[in-house]
Amino acid sequence: MAAVLSDVDVSGVKVPLIFEENKALPIVSMQIVFRNSGQLSSKKDGLVSMSAALMNEGTKKSGSVGYATKLDDKAISISSYAGRENFVIVVSSLKSEFKTAVMLLKELLKDPNYTDDAISKVKMQKLGWLEQKKSDFDYQGALTLRQNLFDGTDLARSYEGTPKSIRSTNLEQMRDFIYSHLGYNNAIMVMGGDIGLNDAKNTTKEILSTLPSAEPKNLPKIKASDKEIIKYSYNNDTQQAYIYFGSPFDFYYSSSEQYKAKIMEYILGGGGFGSRIMEEIRVKRGLAYSAHASLQRTKSASYLSGYLQTKLENEHKAKEIVKEVISEFVAKGITQKELDDAKEFLVGSEALRVETLSQRLNRAFDDYYHGRPLGFSSEQNKLIESVTLKEMNEFIVSHKEVTKLSFGIVAKK
Repeated sequence: MAAVLSDVDVSGVKVPLIFEENKALPIVSMQIVFRNSGQLSSKKDGLVSMSAALMNEGTKKSGSVGYATKLDDKAISISSYAGRENFVIVVSSLKSEFKTAVMLLKELLKDPNYTDDAISKVKMQKLGWLEQKKSDFDYQGALTLRQNLFDGTDLARSYEGTPKSIRSTNLEQMRDFIYSHLGYNNAIMVMGGDIGLNDAKNTTKEILSTLPSAEPKNLPKIKASDKEIIKYSYNNDTQQAYIYFGSPFDFYYSSSEQYKAKIMEYILGGGGFGSRIMEEIRVKRGLAYSAHASLQRTKSASYLSGYLQTKLENEHKAKEIVKEVISEFVAKGITQKELDDAKEFLVGSEALRVETLSQRLNRAFDDYYHGRPLGFSSEQNKLIESVTLKEMNEFIVSHKEVTKLSFGIVAKK
């Protein structure tokens, strides 16, 4: 059974339910996605991720340990996380314990652990995480690139938090964020497994009826810079140069030409061995063990991003080769063999991307969230099979903006 889209009336609001029944295992999985309530929805760095961490500390009545014990006794999993755009609560359990899982989730939503002890624990964990990231050169390189590509915008911020912002966050701010962002009217329910559609609808209404109405939030639309900035983050402990690169990609997230972007991404840097960047950086020159590039296509931003790691003395050479490869790729396009190989892989491996229930539900959610009909991805495969070399090269050449590369590099002085 393929995923279907339904509406559930909750206090006069039509809440979307993405559902797939699957009786292969006696398990039920559920996600509640709160739109426009992710890390970009708050101007206070770290507040959203800390609020998600607080929701993982159980209820005020049971406490962190007591609530976790209730979950463990029934093999139930309930967790929260914050992405850039959305705030998500994930629930999974055996079918026989699903009613208990729903009851425990309702307890959590009604009575989060708003205590000084819970806040102190969340702060300590976050500060420890930030301390570890000081020596995480990949994190530092990616952050430096974001600051170049999105200078002056929300994407350039340290939205995971800084020591100062973490310490200054208080219980009232977290409570206000959770109350104002986790509402029935900005929720998308994703559910599947050994459960019927009517039961899924009733469960959706039962859970979301416990939530307040959230004030509608607008997701910022952010454009990547074409200023070709190079910025270094120096650290004398590194033994390698960590090179992160990116550029604008003028592409709308719900475009019907997603299949062309998918092929372009695969051939340029997303296909591992055989991709242009891997071929030139590793295979021909041996400058890095791995190198890749991808085309990020989200509601908030669309851009090219890539990464490689090389010897310190090869940093300048590797950076110049990346620029040359992408410039030539856009100027001359791809070959028929590259297109044929991409088609063979992308279409041939499709079955592996929809093997599991979670894969299918995630894909259905992605289609709905980006304003596309469910089943959009399957239709795109037909277009991948039929697209011509001329059409692909016209598409690639039309995106000269991806040659406007900026770099975030971690190296020694």
